[in-house]
Amino acid sequence: MTRRMTALAAMVAALSASPAFVESGSGQTRIVVASRFSRTFLAAQRGAGAPPATPRAAAPFDLTGTWVSLVTNEWRWRMLTPPKGEYDVIPLNAAARKIADGWDPAKDEAEGQQCRSYGAAVIMQVPGRLRIAWADDTTLRVETDAGQQTRLFRFGSVAAPAGEPTWQGHSVAQWQPARGQAREVNVDPRPMRTGTLKVVTTGMRPGYLRKNGVPYSAAATVTEYFTPFTDARGNDYFNVQVIVEDPQYLADVYVRSMQFRKEPDGSKWNPQPCTSR
Repeated sequence: MTRRMTALAAMVAALSASPAFVESGSGQTRIVVASRFSRTFLAAQRGAGAPPATPRAAAPFDLTGTWVSLVTNEWRWRMLTPPKGEYDVIPLNAAARKIADGWDPAKDEAEGQQCRSYGAAVIMQVPGRLRIAWADDTTLRVETDAGQQTRLFRFGSVAAPAGEPTWQGHSVAQWQPARGQAREVNVDPRPMRTGTLKVVTTGMRPGYLRKNGVPYSAAATVTEYFTPFTDARGNDYFNVQVIVEDPQYLADVYVRSMQFRKEPDGSKWNPQPCTSR
């Protein structure tokens, strides 16, 4: 035993002069050494010195195309306009409940506010179709037929545009590994075809979390995670988890998940204007 431990100590001492990492799995542990030659080789394989890939080229999965929402949860609140005062499961504070209790759709229409329930904090819950395409190499455009809204997911450090807040606000996007998936070392320079799109939206006009006047404020932040999956028949879907934080009207975070299925073409695209009803 002493001889084996001495040999192991000598190995560790010898490796300490070279960068190394420990890799564990299947009950075994291996020490992998990256020599100067191997580091140079790996860097060359990964395209070291080349300009970074654009967000479009680096996309780990393809979100473009036409998608239809699957209303598999909260049918009552998504397919129908709930009566005034019905705000179950939404963690509203007293100020928000007071506003919701005073909801008047006719007043919204008269003031040109009929798009309040189509803002970025809730638009993914509205039943309908999405049409997704790249506006340019750093901007993903998401159009909705319900309410005829357009969202722009901008990658990188992009300042919010000047002017008044809009229903869809300012969205900053980034590609991430799939949630719970570790990053892997891979000499293949092509991007891994799995992952998650994270989108953080701020700067929105005040709107409704539910069509019956449940409010969110201009101080709200919306964080979304888009994750793709495929069923046994080869149909493509994505799940989007939406997290709303609002220090003005919510006592806690409001979290929802929706699913969309990809359609073969855009033949069912049917744009409809916002409505308070």
